[in-house]
Amino acid sequence: MKNLIKLIVDNKASTPRPFNVSRSGDAASLYIYDVISADWGVSALSVIEAINQAGDVQTLNVHINSPGGDVFEGRAIMAALAAFRGKTVAKIDSLCASAATSIALACNEIEMSDGAFFMIHNATIMAWGDKTVLRETADVLEKIEGAIVNDYTSRTGKDEQEIRDLMQAETWFTAKEALDFGFVDRVTDKSVAKNTWNLSAYANAPKLPPDLQPEPAPAPEPANAGFSVSARNRLRLLEIA
Repeated sequence: MKNLIKLIVDNKASTPRPFNVSRSGDAASLYIYDVISADWGVSALSVIEAINQAGDVQTLNVHINSPGGDVFEGRAIMAALAAFRGKTVAKIDSLCASAATSIALACNEIEMSDGAFFMIHNATIMAWGDKTVLRETADVLEKIEGAIVNDYTSRTGKDEQEIRDLMQAETWFTAKEALDFGFVDRVTDKSVAKNTWNLSAYANAPKLPPDLQPEPAPAPEPANAGFSVSARNRLRLLEIA
C-alpha cells in the first residue's frame, strides 16, 4: 500500500497530462491521460464537460493513457460514456491499467496501439479501524471486485474464475494478447504516446524499452517557494491515508 501511495505522489509530481476535447466534422476526440480521480487527475465531471463540448458528433474517440485510479470515479465516467448518443471508440494509446480498463470497456469499440499495455489486478483500498470495520471493508471490496469481474467476463466471454485468477496475478497484456483474449477489437500501428508513469508500485510491470521510460519528474521547488499546490496535495494525500 505504501508503494501505491508513492505511485500517486510521484505521478502527480510530474508534468501535467493533457485533458481536452477536439472536434473534426462528425467526430470528436477526448484524452484521458492521467490518474482517474476527482481530486488528482481526470474526474467524471471533467469527462462529462468534455462530452458536452463535443456536442452532437456521431463518433467520440476516447484516447487513454492512464495507470488507473479511483474505481468509483471510473464507474461514473463509464456511465457518462454509456449515455453518449453516438458511437464511442476507446483508443488505448500507451497504458490502460486498473480502473482505466473498465472505462475502455464501456466504449462500443476498442482499439489498442501496438506496444501499448492493458493491465488488470485485484481492487485495493486504504482502510483503518478495528477488526469489525476491516472485515466490513473487505466485504465492500469484494463487491467492488465483483462488478469489475462482470465487466471483464461480459466483454471477453471468459470464465469468471479465469478472470479472477488473472486479476490475482496482476496480469499485463500486450496489444496482441489483449486482442486474442477478447479485451480489444483491433490492434493499430504504434502510437506516438509514451509511458509517463512511475509503475514501481505494481509487482509485475513490464520492463520498458528506453523510448518508453517515464519522463523524469521536475526538480524540487526551493524551500522558500512557499506552500505550493503540489505540496498541499501531498499533505492532503497523507491526511487521507
